[in-house]
Amino acid sequence: MDRLRNHRLYRVKQWMYRDGRPNWLARVMNRVSAWQFSTRLLAPGNWVTLEVVGRRSGRTVSFPLVAVDCDGGRYLVSMLGEQANWVRNVRAAAGRAVLRRGRRRPVLLVEVPVAQRAPILRHYLDKAPGARPHVPVRRGAPVAEFARIAAEYPVFQMVPASADPAVDLSR
Repeated sequence: MDRLRNHRLYRVKQWMYRDGRPNWLARVMNRVSAWQFSTRLLAPGNWVTLEVVGRRSGRTVSFPLVAVDCDGGRYLVSMLGEQANWVRNVRAAAGRAVLRRGRRRPVLLVEVPVAQRAPILRHYLDKAPGARPHVPVRRGAPVAEFARIAAEYPVFQMVPASADPAVDLSR
């Protein structure tokens, strides 16, 4: 019974992000989650809101994400792969973004080379249950299985913006 319930939940989550884009329900839920994550209301410590300038609109766009700590670094992973809007926006903004969890902190997101992504992806699936339906490797699989899909799932390391004097996202 538990497996059947999980299977149905996975199918609903996959439907919400069919073609790698959120449908209307996922967009509504993402807005609520972005607010919830940024205010820390009933949200675990690794749930964050990423704010980045939209590559086409020029407006600040918010995305709810799960941050993972792995081997001394803090990372954001795209559960939807290369086509996720936040990934495209971060790349267009040269990695400049703001992380919200109670307060706003400017960060620089540095893309992790494909060869180094596998252990981070494995750890991410442990910490982000909502991502599991979107990643074609089971949780707890050997790192080698994650290495095979690593090129399809961007990973960004979070670096404090103060480490880069060219970054100024103050408002």
